[in-house]
Amino acid sequence: MAWKSRTRSLQVFDTELSADTVEWCPIPQWHNILTCGTYQLQKGQDGAVEGTAAPNRIGRLYLFQFRQEGPMCPPLTELQRIDTPAILDLKWCHVPVSEQPLLGMATANGELQLHTLTANKEGRCDLKPVASADVGEDRLALSLDWSTGRGDSDVRVVASDSAGCLSVLSLGESASVSIISQWKAHQFEAWISAFSYWDTQLIYSGGDDCKLKGWDLRMGPSSPTFTSKRHSMGVCSIHSNPHREHIVATGSYDEQVLLWDGRSMRQPLCESSLGGGVWRLKWHPTHEHLLLAACMHNDFHILHCQQALEGSGESCPILASYILHNSLAYGADWSHMSLDGPLPGSPHEAAEPRECLAESGGHLRIQYESPTASFDTSLEDDAGRYIPECVTSLPTRSGAGVPPRPAADSPSMSCLLASCSFYDHMLHVWRWDWTPEEDSTTEGQGGTGAEDERARSQASALK
Repeated sequence: MAWKSRTRSLQVFDTELSADTVEWCPIPQWHNILTCGTYQLQKGQDGAVEGTAAPNRIGRLYLFQFRQEGPMCPPLTELQRIDTPAILDLKWCHVPVSEQPLLGMATANGELQLHTLTANKEGRCDLKPVASADVGEDRLALSLDWSTGRGDSDVRVVASDSAGCLSVLSLGESASVSIISQWKAHQFEAWISAFSYWDTQLIYSGGDDCKLKGWDLRMGPSSPTFTSKRHSMGVCSIHSNPHREHIVATGSYDEQVLLWDGRSMRQPLCESSLGGGVWRLKWHPTHEHLLLAACMHNDFHILHCQQALEGSGESCPILASYILHNSLAYGADWSHMSLDGPLPGSPHEAAEPRECLAESGGHLRIQYESPTASFDTSLEDDAGRYIPECVTSLPTRSGAGVPPRPAADSPSMSCLLASCSFYDHMLHVWRWDWTPEEDSTTEGQGGTGAEDERARSQASALK
């Protein structure tokens, strides 16, 4: 049986400032909440960077709610925007803290900021700052990760910074945060830090010195448990698989995604060449074999890692590619929301149906003109009302060795995702469907190889 893989744009939002990180909330009842962070280097009228001695980096934090309320309403509603220092990374804690979702933010002024998400009786959600900690003077906080990837109740944070240091922070009462350990981990920028979700005393880090390192907090930070030079350029993405023990994915400017068994870090399980530099990697919330990659100069891709996890040694095939961004592919995340059933509202949503944004004059900014020439459908009518996306996306690239089924216990799959790109300051919300293809003569996952190549050539010519 042939299978069809299809990506479809649902909405595009202009963030005004350069967008570099997006995160869906992982807490049940809040799965339809999305945040997006931006980073902008202030420039003068002549184009020079203002205040070259201390560049001014500004940012903005956006809070959205995703809902489907009919064909004439955009699914994404902007709930809040907060002006902040430039944002390098966003991560939700995987478990509630004081019964509320908690968002961590790494900023360009060297702070780790924590915001809590609350909802009032009218169903209005907003973020409120609750705590912050400085990781050091004259440095940028570059990444953060929570220890709670598998529901661990010992809530800690690890952050990396532009001085090559790692900081481990603990949470106190009222979500206060304090540094309990800090050390020099890399010679240059420490682009990424991540917990092992299966043993949260273990931490991984990657830096611009091209090194991937492991650290055991029980042994202290005097020396790493391993140092790998398997990547040939800066290591900028690490994610521990929350469903499969010992499995870690890493990405680098060298355009490679490596899968590792944490018990043996001498040689990766497999190597997959994606192109463009791999800035972010995200394992699927429920499927252990699916990996989302944001590849800077080469779009966003969904990898199928099942055979590699079983020890085949082969590279991971690409199941789908989202190519409608027109700039650096930086932020990407899976939603925990199921598209098979009705989409949830706010946990405290009022019983009355909410008025459609297109009719209520809401302040949501949609980039109605096509961000690329890949599709030219108008998304508003003469009255300015929203018209839902109804064009088929470009065929996705397929890889050799794609398994014949999405999963052993599932005949099909539908996922909601978000991604953002930098210089064109765009946030995209899109869905991916992997379903049986009725026409068994169709090759691959969504099109023939020739169609795939033409589609990607067309998209590349626009960049």
